[in-house]
Amino acid sequence: MKTVILEVREPGDMMADFTQAWNTAKPQRAPHIGFATPELLWKVLTAKRWQLLKALCGAGPVSIREAARRVGRDVKAVHGDVVALRNAGVLESAEGGRIVFPFDAVKVEFLLRAA
Repeated sequence: MKTVILEVREPGDMMADFTQAWNTAKPQRAPHIGFATPELLWKVLTAKRWQLLKALCGAGPVSIREAARRVGRDVKAVHGDVVALRNAGVLESAEGGRIVFPFDAVKVEFLLRAA
């Protein structure tokens, strides 16, 4: 099963991981997509976009119209969500104008600390 980890991390920490992977030629165990703050994570991963990701997990490349059908939503609204998720690096483009979420599972990690 191919799992992606969505996490909240400081940009400097993410860059340090990138540098280490570059210098050692050893990738991290699982793919990571980082967000600078919890607020940014929740701004990108709205409830409707989360529903869309669930429908696309393990589905392979699909058209936006098919994605909209799977979640029972308007194509135009799903298109807007696809653009936002693509811009955040969560979704990828595939051949023929299709989209793909190339993972079978999602793990979300962040730590809430006292102010």
